[in-house]
Amino acid sequence: MNRIVVFVCLAAICYLPGCTSKKEEKEEAATYAVTNPVSVDTSITKEYVSQIRSVRNIEIRAQEKGYLQNIYVDEGQYVKAGQVLFRIMPKLYEAEVAKSQAEVKAAEIELQNTKALADKNIVSKNELAMAHAKLDQAKAETNLAKLHLSFTEVRAPFDGIIDRIPLKLGSLVDEGELLTSLSDNSNVYAYFNVSEPEYLDYETNVKDRGDGKVRLLLANNQPLKYKGDVETVESEFDNETGNIAFRAKFPNPDKLLRNGETGKVQMTVPLKNAVIIPQKATYELQDKIYVFVVDKDNKVHSRNIVVSHEMPDLYVVGSGITVNDKILLEGVQKVRDDDKITSKYQNPKEVMANLQLKTE
Repeated sequence: MNRIVVFVCLAAICYLPGCTSKKEEKEEAATYAVTNPVSVDTSITKEYVSQIRSVRNIEIRAQEKGYLQNIYVDEGQYVKAGQVLFRIMPKLYEAEVAKSQAEVKAAEIELQNTKALADKNIVSKNELAMAHAKLDQAKAETNLAKLHLSFTEVRAPFDGIIDRIPLKLGSLVDEGELLTSLSDNSNVYAYFNVSEPEYLDYETNVKDRGDGKVRLLLANNQPLKYKGDVETVESEFDNETGNIAFRAKFPNPDKLLRNGETGKVQMTVPLKNAVIIPQKATYELQDKIYVFVVDKDNKVHSRNIVVSHEMPDLYVVGSGITVNDKILLEGVQKVRDDDKITSKYQNPKEVMANLQLKTE
């Protein structure tokens, strides 16, 4: 008898208003928004990791052997073209110049005497020619000695910033030894690699490039305030990566950028007839992206898509669906394959109007 009473009570509870309310909520939750992908002309901003190089960056090396007598600059200092940077002890080379100059004077005197004798036909013309040759040789040796002496003063070949100075005063410097590096940072180059398909799109869509300007995102995620230009493309693809290097030039009047920095070049890429869907209409499973396609019977079927580009709030679909497919817009985490749903269609233009889409 007690068991019958309990059964009746449970049955009565199931008919309470609360149970009815939950059932209605479940039925209401089964109504989902659906829409279609859209095909539009748009553009995306692609980022490429880049290496920043000065327009001119050279190693400054000693051209003569000797002791480092003077260092006139400091690391990180800005110098002007022609400014003296280092002096290597010049005493030996000064002596060589003095010796060669003395030999020039001796050769001049010998030439005068030989000429006087030649005028009197005491010596032959060949001896006079030999005297001229000795003088020319002495002068050449003087010029060479002066050149070696000038090498003891190391000057800046152009305006730039001094890098690290590894040697100290009094160090014995060998010919060809590194003294420092010099960078001209008035402009900088940003080198970045582009895939073969992107390269072909870039080269064949000249009219769609706009002004051809690119931006540079610095390592702190702040953009450089000056835009750059893509100036050159290298002549060959890298066989290992399938990429080709682009070079963009950026002005650097504030001297913010230095040789060796890294950043990301941001380049605008036009897309014609791109198939666009909202990101919220997708879900990810095992590194693949899926959408739910709704058939004519309002049943949902998962379908793998290939995303070619990503934008804020949106995906550009490379393959997997077309603009004729009806896709589930919301509730992708609540349904399963072959579920039958109640759908509410939303115009794709109205859907995209609330998302970040740049149209041409």
